[in-house]
Formats: sequence, C-alpha cells, structure tokens
Amino acid sequence: MNIMTISTLSIALYLVTTILLGRRLFQSVDVVQQTRFAIISLGIGAAILHVSVVYNSVFTAAGINLGIYSAASLIMAMVASLMLLASLKQPIENLGIIILPIAAITLLLDQQFSAQHILSNQYSSQIELHIILSLLAYSLLTIAALQSVLLAIQDRQLRNKHPGGFMRALPPMQVMESLLFQLIGLGFILLSLALLTGFIFLEDIFAQHLVHKSVLSIVAWFVFAILLFGRWQAGWRGRTAIRWTLTGFVTLLLAYFGSKLVLEIILT
Repeated sequence: MNIMTISTLSIALYLVTTILLGRRLFQSVDVVQQTRFAIISLGIGAAILHVSVVYNSVFTAAGINLGIYSAASLIMAMVASLMLLASLKQPIENLGIIILPIAAITLLLDQQFSAQHILSNQYSSQIELHIILSLLAYSLLTIAALQSVLLAIQDRQLRNKHPGGFMRALPPMQVMESLLFQLIGLGFILLSLALLTGFIFLEDIFAQHLVHKSVLSIVAWFVFAILLFGRWQAGWRGRTAIRWTLTGFVTLLLAYFGSKLVLEIILT
C-alpha cells in the first residue's frame, strides 16, 4: 500500500475508535467492559499505521524533518500510542475521545501541507537522544494535560450533582488524580533528562534560534517541579493541580510550537 492509502486507513480507524468510545459514555458498565479491549485494539491499529506514515515523513534522506506539520504528526502519533498502550493497564482510554481526532487531523495536515525543517545527518546520536527525550516528555505531559481536563469536567459535574453517562465512564476522582500525577512524574523525569542532555550535548542551548525554546522549557520544568513539590508537601489536588498542570503544558506548547508557527507558517 502507498503512503496515502495507509494514511487514509489510519484516519478512518482513528475516527471509528473515537465514535465507539463516545457511544460507550451512554452504555452500561457491563457493555463498556465487554467492548473495552476490542476498541483499544482498533485504536492501536490506527496508531501503528500512523507511526509507519510519520516515520517516512520525519526520517528523510537529507536528515530528520521536524517541520511543524511533521513534528505535530509525530508527537500526536506518540501521544496516541502511549495513551492506548497505557489503557491496557489503566482506565484512561476515554482520553482517546480528545486525542484520536487530533491525531487524525495532524496526520491529514502532514500529508496535505509541507513546512520542512531539516536537521542534517551531521548531527550526532547525542543530539538525536535529546530530541527523542524531548518528544517523549512532551507526549506524556500532553496526556497529563488532557487527563487534567477530564478531571476538571468530573469535578465540575460532581459539584453540580450531575453525574451523567460521562461520569459513569470515568474512574473515581482519587484514581484519576493518581493517574494524573503518575503521568506528570514520568513526564517530569523525561523533561529533566531532555534539558540535561541539551545542556551537555548542544554547543549553546541559549543560542539565538534556541533561546525561546530553552527558556520556556526551563520555566515549564519549574512549574511541574513546584506542582510535584506541592503534591508531596501540601497534598495539592483538584483545581490547584489542574491549574498548575495546564500552565506547565501551555508553556511547553509555546516552547515547542510557538516559534514554528511564526517562522514556518505565518512569516512564510
């Protein structure tokens, strides 16, 4: 099959999985449990196809292409894959209602538009390690941000005493918060390693073309560090944890995609 056919099949499977996850919100607990593995498997199939497509888009003969469309598609492929694999052990597959359509959109944009930013083959394996750690950290913290959005909706429905089908499809808030901080903790470790490898392997992490990414990434690191410290020392939870999580994520979003949007889309 050619790349366009694989892309179309991946997008179709993403959308079908999203629809099936949405329908479960209005079904009984027994039906949800019976269909859970089949729906997750369908999503994993879509993610595998997505990864195969984005591999060809990112790893080119000239070097690694991290243009805005390819980078977004790569990150969402990683986010979708990590979320679906984690769903086999933890009840977080409902995040797919948000993640999978976005993954489908980024894949479509990557196939339809071009905004190349080639890192030539002269870059060392250490730099590639830094890039991989950065992308993994961003992917996990993206899932954490979406988890915090679900937690906010759940908290609001409980406060308003409107526990509908959506509420029944989610684990208890204590479990949701525990999963949130597990994701943040692992993402924070990877972000720390990404910054460390950046300081070690990059010639000048505060060079003109990197300074905004470096500064915003460090700011995000401090935001997540304060959040984890607050959780450990003061038991931060609920709305406080949600606000800090989203603040850190938005800062990282600006670090990763802010300059790309301006340089590769707006100015071009």
